Amino acid sequence: MKIAAIGGGVIGGGWIARFALSGHDVAVFDPHPEAQRIVGEVMANAARAWEKLFQAPLPDPGRITWAGSIAEAVAGADYVQESVPERLDLKHHILAEIEASAPEGTIIGSSTSGFKPSELRVGARHPARILVAHPFNPVYLLPVVEVVGGGAAAGRACEILAAVGMKPVQIAREIDAHIGDRLLEAVWREALWLVKDGIATTEEIDDIIRFGFGLRWAQMGLFETYRIAGGEAGMRHFLGQFGPALKWPWTKLMDVPELDEALIDTIAAQSDAQSGAHSIRELERIRDDNLVGIFQALKATDWGAGRIVREMENGFYAREGRPATGYPLRLHQVIVPGGWVDYNGHMTEFRYLQAFGDATDAVLIHIGLDEAYRATGFSAYTVETHIRHLAEVKAGERLTVETRLLGHDGKRMRLHHAILRADGSVAATGEHMLLHVDTDAGRAAPMPAALLAALAALAALERGPAPDHAGVGIRRIGAVAEAQA
Repeated sequence: MKIAAIGGGVIGGGWIARFALSGHDVAVFDPHPEAQRIVGEVMANAARAWEKLFQAPLPDPGRITWAGSIAEAVAGADYVQESVPERLDLKHHILAEIEASAPEGTIIGSSTSGFKPSELRVGARHPARILVAHPFNPVYLLPVVEVVGGGAAAGRACEILAAVGMKPVQIAREIDAHIGDRLLEAVWREALWLVKDGIATTEEIDDIIRFGFGLRWAQMGLFETYRIAGGEAGMRHFLGQFGPALKWPWTKLMDVPELDEALIDTIAAQSDAQSGAHSIRELERIRDDNLVGIFQALKATDWGAGRIVREMENGFYAREGRPATGYPLRLHQVIVPGGWVDYNGHMTEFRYLQAFGDATDAVLIHIGLDEAYRATGFSAYTVETHIRHLAEVKAGERLTVETRLLGHDGKRMRLHHAILRADGSVAATGEHMLLHVDTDAGRAAPMPAALLAALAALAALERGPAPDHAGVGIRRIGAVAEAQA
């Protein structure tokens, strides 16, 4: 699928990274003289975050090509993401250029944070395909996207966006600023008054959010948080107890303080004191690391954004489009990320096991033991592993795992993996015994005929003898000394 991105700023760059890291080619048009540098820096931060976020081997990134015009960028595109500044006249001009050159079936999503689809569609040739697809920064990590516009195009857009790890939320009725920004605007207005009236500083307000209700919102949202606050009686009790307070004159939500020079100076000075020790790129990486940590915690409970991460990982493990290449099988490759190395600068011990585990997953998927099969209540569990570490591996190296089937019966399979470096030398080997199990019953179970047939087909390709180290455990120190004498 070809993606076109018109605009490569903060939001546009995030979209480009999201699509490219998911394996899609992206054609970009942005006349800004620094656009390629900006997008390159966003891509670097995004790739760093994804290496930390996902345990599954990532797909090969799609190619990013820079077009000389909008027409060149959108030619042949299946989906176009427009992310130009928030000026309606500019968006109308850009959308007209997109429509003039994009195929008739191309879906066009606008990152607009405020304009309604009906406003964007004025003068359009095919208005139904122009939608709002409003994300939140950083787009390459935060999954939610507000999709406004309805119809078949919105449904198709949601499919495309969900396939790259987004959480599309279709909004039935259009409204200025959609949903997310209207909620943020309410909090922002109140925060401005708290600073203007000298009640709190920018840092104090941020501390109350990030150490308090922000943590609750990150994993449960607003209404479900308040449902819990209602105790066993739930939301009805909460509304009955705290609802009357809504009529008290606590807030100034509909009254906006004038952003005069004095207030701007106050906020800017407090913000510099709060965060000025870090550059913007440093703050972005700190933000990304914190988000990754929250996502990993949520993934462990299969909750909220963590479920999106798990679903993306399942897709990465499936490695669609990576067929077997001869025998021994070569189903898995990985470029060693920086997070995989230890204090010596070498790939740390447990990452060898991860590479072997990912290669095992690739073999299981290859023979038909994929996510759909596991959903039937059966899987394969590793019950024994023997690893030999033969060479040092550094960050940035491309590793290929070569796999042989050493044997199988009605319930078991025995795999041998070799991690090969770019020069063909062996960095490590792993031997693994797997047991086919009934996951509901928690015990071994016979494999069905289809799996046995797939294993038999692999066994028929095995010509040479088993490696001399196969089936051998850790040698006695004395035996090693005798062998070396």
